[in-house]
Amino acid sequence: MRLEFRLGSAIVAEQEGRIDYVELPGRDVERAKSFYERAFGWTFTDYGPDYTSFNDGRLSGGFTTDPAIPSALVVIYAADLERALQRVEEAGGMITRPIFPFPGGRRFHFTDTVGNELAVWSDQEPAS
Repeated sequence: MRLEFRLGSAIVAEQEGRIDYVELPGRDVERAKSFYERAFGWTFTDYGPDYTSFNDGRLSGGFTTDPAIPSALVVIYAADLERALQRVEEAGGMITRPIFPFPGGRRFHFTDTVGNELAVWSDQEPAS
């Protein structure tokens, strides 16, 4: 394994090209934080009233009120897709596409409480 060092951080060469950070628009940063904390347990670091950085334990990103940042479809993994759908609804999200199969697994799409569309997928079969 080859390690590279940049700005004091070790970067594993195998990680090159993988998603490392995702910026999403959020007209209401506090509302976005509340939703993702409740639905998925993400943690946040605020950088003023117009930007917050999130960490889901593996991936980092941010929510910004900057109107120049376009929306992107981000896909989140969940072993228990049905439970994830329930948590999204309980946190105030709207399901835009119910659970459906696709090559490699199953997923659903939802909009969060600030209008972003995302998806959650799983390669696990539903519990019997």
